Amino acid sequence: MEFLTDEKLVIVGAAGMIGSNMAQTAAMLGLTPNICLYDVYEPGLAGVTEEMRHCGFEGVNFTYTTNVKEAFKDAKYIISSGGAPRKEGMTREDLLKGNAGVAEQLGKDIKAYCPDVKHVVIIFNPADITGLVTLIWSGLKPSQVSTLAALDSIRLQSELAKHFGVAQSDVTGCRTYGGHGEAMAVFASTARVQGTPLLDLIGTPKLTQEQWAEIKHKTVQGGSNIIKLRGRSSFQSPAYNAVKMIQAAMGGDKFTLPAGCYVCNDKLGFKNVMMAMPTTIDKTGVHFTEPTGTKEEIDGLQKSYEHLCKMRDEIVELGIIPAVDKWKEMNPNL
Repeated sequence: MEFLTDEKLVIVGAAGMIGSNMAQTAAMLGLTPNICLYDVYEPGLAGVTEEMRHCGFEGVNFTYTTNVKEAFKDAKYIISSGGAPRKEGMTREDLLKGNAGVAEQLGKDIKAYCPDVKHVVIIFNPADITGLVTLIWSGLKPSQVSTLAALDSIRLQSELAKHFGVAQSDVTGCRTYGGHGEAMAVFASTARVQGTPLLDLIGTPKLTQEQWAEIKHKTVQGGSNIIKLRGRSSFQSPAYNAVKMIQAAMGGDKFTLPAGCYVCNDKLGFKNVMMAMPTTIDKTGVHFTEPTGTKEEIDGLQKSYEHLCKMRDEIVELGIIPAVDKWKEMNPNL
């Protein structure tokens, strides 16, 4: 098998369902023969590693360890799902304090053991905050850290495809921006159904205003619905999309669905947050452009940004990160 790179990929939280699916997906896509699985739960970690070996992936060398220094040594790419999962009745924001603390330690470990890492993808919720905390403590450049947000856009695509009875690939341009949570901004102006602009369909018998409102609700609650249906939080879809993000950072096909990235832009009025934007991930990292939409959509994005600022300020008050004006002392790249 040909691989994109021979550089080391570390999967954090590999004993969990997302982590084990990421390991399998990374091997199936031929990213690298050098995959290290890291978790603090040794029996589960050993079990996942055995499962991967039993798949018989040609040329892939799976290693595992519960020692973070050993895991991160020489790491060039990291995907982390190493936080607590969401349970039924919980929002992503409910995980704030505990998982922000996990992200703080992750950032410190990156700075201590693999400061030359090229790209880090953060999955564990609330991803906008955990990604921001990781970035601040790691000392990395903003282009080197991205968070999983594409799942929301894909869930919008799925709901529209089901409503119209078309193939999911016939629905294009689905985008959600801002927070990866209850306050996400769902955009209609960029989407098309079999080539027809979605805005031309909303408010017609084909898609009434009430039906559109329900689709937006289902998009926002997509993760909660999986928990109700399966009895546990999503694992296959976040694993696949996270691996596609790191694949792009390794030099594979560009990842053009919205990703969470660090934004500090006076012109846009969004400062010192990690949020979903129109992004591209490639070998140079994650880069964003200005979001465009209707006034209502931009207003929704502004509200989502304000919600993220409140969560950011909460972890400042908790002492997990310092006040914004102190960030540059910890990370000169900010």
